[in-house]
Amino acid sequence: MVSDVGAVTGMWQQLKQALLDLLFPPRCVGCRRPDTWLCPECQKGIERIAGPVCRRCGRPVAQSDRLCSSCGGTADPIDGIRSVAYFEGVLREAIHRFKYRGGQALAQPLGQLMVEHWSECEIPAEMLIPVPLHPTRLGERGYNHAALLARELSAKVGLPVEARCLARVRATPLQVNLDAAARRENVRGAFRCLDDRVAGRSVVLIDDVCTTGATLTACGAALREAGVASVWGYTLARAR
Repeated sequence: MVSDVGAVTGMWQQLKQALLDLLFPPRCVGCRRPDTWLCPECQKGIERIAGPVCRRCGRPVAQSDRLCSSCGGTADPIDGIRSVAYFEGVLREAIHRFKYRGGQALAQPLGQLMVEHWSECEIPAEMLIPVPLHPTRLGERGYNHAALLARELSAKVGLPVEARCLARVRATPLQVNLDAAARRENVRGAFRCLDDRVAGRSVVLIDDVCTTGATLTACGAALREAGVASVWGYTLARAR
């Protein structure tokens, strides 16, 4: 019953957004220029993450092919995480609109940022797996933002999207106000791999933001249990 109500809510939210777009045409989330959600000038102002970066978590480090102090000597189900830019300024505003305010149209310009950075990451990949939402939240929102980004990336780099092999089996509170330890505990055991055909494959998890890596790690753990050979995370943004 809850999921049915959530699905109806999501449909109404999408209809409401479509009507608003008709009444109030798109304006850039950064500079308010009309007829675009993210203009080229504001895209240029987004600070990309430049190398060298930690070969595991993707944070900037002084020398290439090194682990940062946080990753040194620790085991992790994720082989590595790479992100396009820092989660601040125009990009932060764009992601918030995309994720929480029905801004599905932002999937195209935001996904294109991921496409442009992809070749720099050198990630081994056979398929893309968007980080799933719990069915209740998916119904309320009406779409999975990570899946929309994965589709944009897939269309340009030629990798298939496997959106149904990983499920969020436990509803979890939003992570925004939690510290690193609380985030890890919040998502522990929250995901399950539903398709053993991913065993032995190299997969890339797709999400919008990496803050502490807790969600990607929990997804990676579920995929490792299913026999996945390699798990990387690729996100649009990360916390500085």
